[in-house]
Amino acid sequence: MTAGGRVTDRTAEGPGHPPVSTSLPLRDVRAEGRGTSEPGSTVVADPDLADHTATDKPWMTVVWDDPVNLMRYVTYVFQKLFGYSEAQAARLMMQVHTEGRAVVSSGDREKVETDVGKLHAAGLWATMQRDS
Repeated sequence: MTAGGRVTDRTAEGPGHPPVSTSLPLRDVRAEGRGTSEPGSTVVADPDLADHTATDKPWMTVVWDDPVNLMRYVTYVFQKLFGYSEAQAARLMMQVHTEGRAVVSSGDREKVETDVGKLHAAGLWATMQRDS
């Protein structure tokens, strides 16, 4: 889909999970003499602008509250996967428990995708989203 000069791709991380949105800036190649001057000429995604946008807004790993996992287990997973101290892991676990979610890591898209995969493998409900 396009919206406001951007290409938007909305995909869900899985059933019941909030959607994750991504977008790429567009560049009109007509200004560079590579497109036609007719209406409807080609507009392409600019990877250079996309890289700049990606560094402006890092991705975040969000862990969601669930009725299955014990609080001690969630604390253990945060310690093992992210190297948090027991106190910091317990604070994040309590944030998940009381607020329904907590951001446990951030960074480039590939790193956050890996973190979400590790959390899923540990049985936790996690998604990724752009920092706002």
